[in-house]
Amino acid sequence: MFTNFYNTSRCCPSRASLLTGQYQWDDGIGYMDTTKSEYLEYQGYLNDKSATIAEILSQNGYQTFMSGKWHVGSSERTMWPDHRGFEQFYGVPAGGGIYFYPSIYWERPVFWNGKEVFPDESWYSTDAFTDYAIDYIEKRRDQEKPFYMYIAYVAPHFPLMAKPKDIDKYRGTYQAGYEAIRQARFEKQKAIGLVPNGLPASEPVYPAWREVEDKNQEALEMAVYAAMIDCLDQNIGRLMGSLESAGIADNTAVFFLSDNGACQTGYNGTPDIEVGGRESNVAYGIWNNVSNTPYRMRKAQCHEGGIITPLIVHWPKGLKTKSNRIRETGHINDLMPTILEMAGARYPKTYKSIELDPLDG
Repeated sequence: MFTNFYNTSRCCPSRASLLTGQYQWDDGIGYMDTTKSEYLEYQGYLNDKSATIAEILSQNGYQTFMSGKWHVGSSERTMWPDHRGFEQFYGVPAGGGIYFYPSIYWERPVFWNGKEVFPDESWYSTDAFTDYAIDYIEKRRDQEKPFYMYIAYVAPHFPLMAKPKDIDKYRGTYQAGYEAIRQARFEKQKAIGLVPNGLPASEPVYPAWREVEDKNQEALEMAVYAAMIDCLDQNIGRLMGSLESAGIADNTAVFFLSDNGACQTGYNGTPDIEVGGRESNVAYGIWNNVSNTPYRMRKAQCHEGGIITPLIVHWPKGLKTKSNRIRETGHINDLMPTILEMAGARYPKTYKSIELDPLDG
């Protein structure tokens, strides 16, 4: 577990930096993929001077597969994952906002290898992205060759939508309010070594719980948020179980991390509908200060609350250290050169006859 690992504070730039080993400006996504600028650093899609992990590994004997949200260029077909090194792709070329299908607030079509698919009402994105990943592990890959898999979940991006059985686990859990939950988390963080004992918590930005007008609504919003993460956790368990069943869990390196800190967005676009269902359109707002305990600020800000990420690396046969807390500083653009080194691959000077920018990581 890395306790001082950093992202770039927003979804598109972080994903771009992860995939290319570059700072986001160098690969063309200095802001969001919807940005269209005359400046190449903000063109809104991965440029040709940056190669992805999948593109390089596919030249070094690896199979490549992606499941989830792409969000680093979607307006043109040539920007999609299967044009950037992924042999197979299931998911959403555009951004987040989809849990149940269809998304009724954002246009989020789902594709399988370039063809649009139309899931039924039982579809939930966190489950579906995992289903296709497990199907690849169990049925589609060549078991004689190594593989690289990139799974980019939407959860827990707004809107708050979760399955009823997951929400029910957390009803009432957050009635204690912002301060009580945040303080309990901070004490636990210190106890398990995530933060130094002498580190002070940032100043709270939420009001006193007694002053909150609709405590039930606020508590339910955080309960749904927790349910979304619970579902994600269940699916990571399913994924690890598939690796174990295939007999490759110990020699498969798994990296688990977040693309940004908790989101500051807060709204209720459907006040007459209980939060959590497929028709609700709500974000949890001020709870971000609790999620980002003990740091300042949040997603889209370059304070610790926006850019520090939990990173867990699991590779029993490959890791030499016995430490479970790595305090050295790392950055999301370090992942590509690390993965290439692990795979015995080198970052080339050119790709498809175009000179590449050197790695920043």
